[in-house]
Amino acid sequence: MVRNVASDMAALDPEDFYLLSGVEQGMRFSEWVRRDKIPDYADLTSEETEYRLDRCLDRELIQRKTIQYEGYQLTFEGYDVLALRTFAERETIDGVGSPLGFGKEGDVYEAQSFKPLALKYHREGYTNFREVNREREYTADRNHVSWMYTARKAAEREYEAMETMYPDVKVPRPIDHNRHAIVMDKFDGVELTRAKLEPEQAVGVLDLVLRELTTAYDLGWVHADMSEHNVAVAESGITVFDWPQAVPTDHENAREFLERDVKNLIQYFRRKYPHEIPDDVEISDVADAIESGAFERLGTVSNI
Repeated sequence: MVRNVASDMAALDPEDFYLLSGVEQGMRFSEWVRRDKIPDYADLTSEETEYRLDRCLDRELIQRKTIQYEGYQLTFEGYDVLALRTFAERETIDGVGSPLGFGKEGDVYEAQSFKPLALKYHREGYTNFREVNREREYTADRNHVSWMYTARKAAEREYEAMETMYPDVKVPRPIDHNRHAIVMDKFDGVELTRAKLEPEQAVGVLDLVLRELTTAYDLGWVHADMSEHNVAVAESGITVFDWPQAVPTDHENAREFLERDVKNLIQYFRRKYPHEIPDDVEISDVADAIESGAFERLGTVSNI
């Protein structure tokens, strides 16, 4: 797990950020940045660079390798620091609070501002970088792909999708994004997999989710990673979240991803509420209804 670096911010000097930004710039060209190139990237003297390297190493904001040559790269903590500094400069957030959740692809914290917000750091590539590269189409045409690039592109994709869909689709309101991090509204509810629904409520919640996917499709997006872990249920309704794998509806595999989303949802509800979901519902028929917008008019899986 990547630690929360918010408490480090006050102890860092402007020159520490220059050093981190310089390493970030160098990582655009190679996985490890040679020691002798960092002063130019960071606009620091060699002596100042040496001092800042030691400070950032002590705080685990960078890491070093000495095989073949002395090289450095950012850690996720270092990347978090750079994103936090940008949000602070923009006055997007005033501080970072308690964790809200940790997942395989992101860490989410409370963010302090004029209203309750959430700060999400994307972690794509942190634990299983090769598998992520195979699954993400936005890395397919890159020869040198770092975890940093993968996480940043995931954040960009999620922010773009939410910005397009909000408020027509029940997604968190996007506020700001920088590098691999997104600031959004903090939303209510519990994850669908932990929601205590009465059996008669199950079909209604499934219909609500499928309606949101229909509107998302009409606005040009397929979630492409839909499951019971990407829906929050509250008294006020539902929220569909986690959109970094979203693909445009004109993507060559959009239909395949749409059917997979529908299948994941219906299979979950059939497992948990076996007497409530009709057995004769065909995945392809529901996907057809979403594509055509008919689900919005029919309003329930029982009518498909």
